[in-house]
Amino acid sequence: MAERLNGLKRSHMCGTLREENIGNTVTVMGWVQRKRNLGGLIFIDLRDRTGLVQVVLGDEIDKAAFLKADNVKSEYVIAVSGEVVKRSSVNTTLPTGMIEILGKDIKILGESETPPIIIKEDLDTSEAIRLKYRYLDLRRPDMQRNMIIRHKTAKIARDFLDDNGFIEIETPILTKSTPEGARDYLVPSRVSPGNFYALPQSPQLFKQLLMLSGYDRYFQIAKCFRDEDLRANRQPEFTQIDMELSFVDVDDVIDVNERLLQRIFKEIHNIDLSVPFLRMPYKEAMDRFGSDKPDIRFGMELKSLNDIVKASDFKVFKDALLNGGDVRAINAAGCGDFGRKDIDRLTDFVKTFGAKGLAWIALNNGEIKSPISKFLSENEMSEIIKRTEAKDGDLILIVADKSKVVYASLGQLRLEIARKLGILDGNIEHKFLWVTEFPLLEYDEEEKRYVAVHHPFTSPMDEDIEYLEKEPGRVRAKAYDIVLNGEELGGGSIRIHDSKLQEKMFGIIGLEMNTAWEKFGYLLEAFKYGTPPHGGLAFGFDRLIMFLVNTDNIRDVIAFPKTKEASDPLTDAPSTVDEAQLLELGIALIPNKINS
Repeated sequence: MAERLNGLKRSHMCGTLREENIGNTVTVMGWVQRKRNLGGLIFIDLRDRTGLVQVVLGDEIDKAAFLKADNVKSEYVIAVSGEVVKRSSVNTTLPTGMIEILGKDIKILGESETPPIIIKEDLDTSEAIRLKYRYLDLRRPDMQRNMIIRHKTAKIARDFLDDNGFIEIETPILTKSTPEGARDYLVPSRVSPGNFYALPQSPQLFKQLLMLSGYDRYFQIAKCFRDEDLRANRQPEFTQIDMELSFVDVDDVIDVNERLLQRIFKEIHNIDLSVPFLRMPYKEAMDRFGSDKPDIRFGMELKSLNDIVKASDFKVFKDALLNGGDVRAINAAGCGDFGRKDIDRLTDFVKTFGAKGLAWIALNNGEIKSPISKFLSENEMSEIIKRTEAKDGDLILIVADKSKVVYASLGQLRLEIARKLGILDGNIEHKFLWVTEFPLLEYDEEEKRYVAVHHPFTSPMDEDIEYLEKEPGRVRAKAYDIVLNGEELGGGSIRIHDSKLQEKMFGIIGLEMNTAWEKFGYLLEAFKYGTPPHGGLAFGFDRLIMFLVNTDNIRDVIAFPKTKEASDPLTDAPSTVDEAQLLELGIALIPNKINS
């Protein structure tokens, strides 16, 4: 039977007691981690979010408390009062390991059945079970540390941004659906039948409006929603550290965000980040690493072979170049002894990124082996080896195809080989990189039109504006992504603040002005009344926390996350609703859609 507190007050958290508390009478409350009955003595490890403390209850210390403690089981919630004493058997692995509490009064505040998961660090059980019983999973010390670091990081960000003149302003969750980007989550309106709100994919338009409103520096730790096809580390609802600044250009936005990251890493982990971070134009990142979010902790860079093989008789290379594509290679150093099965697996790997095959040249024990050697001249082979800086024991891997396929294939292949070789195992470096000068537009083959790479409010670089109409694919954007160890942490851009340029941008992406006004009219109207130059950035807050707690699973840093199927095993969301609710909203379900 659970007892009441009856005025009993907790004096200390379990994990905060130390030698200086010896002689004090304290009251602690928490969950029973473990109980050991040694006859005349009962030992209880009592846990709260600050840690563990050992409680000793003895038949000779207090018989009533001893008898009550004998009924206690793991995960019971109890309150214990007693004297802090020096521990006879010191536990150096615990911060409280020098002391223990002689329990003289105990109250059982909540009983527990045997929990379906064990409350311990590094739990080895299925994620489905962990999410179904998330309230138990969140009791585990490692999960509690993650949530505490998340809280501290948010506080550090708020304090830093406040110190730097930012104002925290909330923007609407129920807003208007707009084109471009991912699918919106839609919310039907009961009071306006047939109309819908959309949950925000980001606060983009509202934060631009705040710049027009004269707030100069806005930020928000914002909830965002995107109805995307889910991947391992993608959530339908996620959190951003979102900001926007007026009267700035690229360098200003980058500077404030470098200093923010400096503050976070210093205060969370006492790591001193050196600024400014390296910057790399998008084209260089793609040419060298095959990725717009390159991991620069290791080499294995892409090397162009176009000039070397342009006159080659090898049909695969010749056709790729004739079709405007690329021939590029990476040097997998130390892999010259890879067997045919290993290379076949790598070939299958690059095929998942669109490559038709993988050419290779192995240098091993003074010999050069390659299935393409008969198609290459001695000079071509020598130049390829020289270009890739290959030595004995190395393996040159080559892809020839459309540039997009070559970049994706080799960019991912270098990461795959690094994983196979354990190149990054134990690597604790924090290699930050700004990728800049992204293309403003890219041609969509399906829609037969140019689309915005980021969003249609991104400003072109000043010197490229002249190419907007005659060579749209040539135009670079004032856009920038912050990358850490091959993961995009955030991104942003300087926005278009000139209404004529914004109208031109809409025209280039095939958005007619009447449609633009229908979707973005409130922003375009606001542009008429004095718009300051402005730009911003949003960090993926969940992803940042993943780095800070050293996990590769985004669900480890969100209290109540969704699965990869966007469902919640804890609440069984999404779920059906009563027909009466649907009728009230004027919604009818299509059976064949539900069952498909």
